[in-house]
Amino acid sequence: MSSLSDAAFGDAPNLWPLPAASTPHELWLRAVAAGGQGRYGNAIADLDELCRTQHRGPLASLAHSTRASFLRQLGWHDRARGWDGRALALAGSDPEAGADALIGLAADALGVGRLSASATALRRAGELVGGSRLPVRLAWVSAELAMAGGEGARAVGHAQRAVELAVALGSARHAVKSEVVRAAALCSAGELDASREVAEAALQDTERLGIIPLRWALACLLADIGSTRHTAPEMLRIRNECAATVRRRGGDLAKR
Repeated sequence: MSSLSDAAFGDAPNLWPLPAASTPHELWLRAVAAGGQGRYGNAIADLDELCRTQHRGPLASLAHSTRASFLRQLGWHDRARGWDGRALALAGSDPEAGADALIGLAADALGVGRLSASATALRRAGELVGGSRLPVRLAWVSAELAMAGGEGARAVGHAQRAVELAVALGSARHAVKSEVVRAAALCSAGELDASREVAEAALQDTERLGIIPLRWALACLLADIGSTRHTAPEMLRIRNECAATVRRRGGDLAKR
């Protein structure tokens, strides 16, 4: 159990192969950990097995939210919305599962340009958020919403809060994702040199930790704004290698 927790939300996101799961909760942890590595085929298989035994309640809700998060990572925000909607329905009165689903719905709406709907879902989520993991996610999507609204400075503030919360959480994956969001926020604020610096440091972390989806996202950003450590062809190679790895591991990337 502790090794699966470390892989999903701790300091071992590159653990592979993952240990076997003996409970439904461990199946969810396995799926989260595998998805973080871009092993979507393995992750979805675990979620499918989990949902065969958990038809309702918080864990079933979290499984649906996790499936939605994979779709968003691959660029399918429209498809993710249905999974997040079912997650919200399954959550019942559980605040963690409900907040997870609402944050997902906010991100889904944002991804298809429905900024007002995204803001409404975020406000609802903020009324439920507790613990240590969900405030980080709330800060991510708050930063992304600010970016979409052209509020670069506000986006940087939310992203910086995510970085601080992720450090307190102790999750290496959440820490790197927070730096990805910070790099994007700095870019949206016109601070390109700072954005490059943050993105290039995070790119090294993704290689060390085996976090392929985040490595791909950073490579996309650096391919657009330029890198001081890699030539343009090298950056494109990294991006394309990450995309190929994701596809080989069962991920269907949407066209950018």
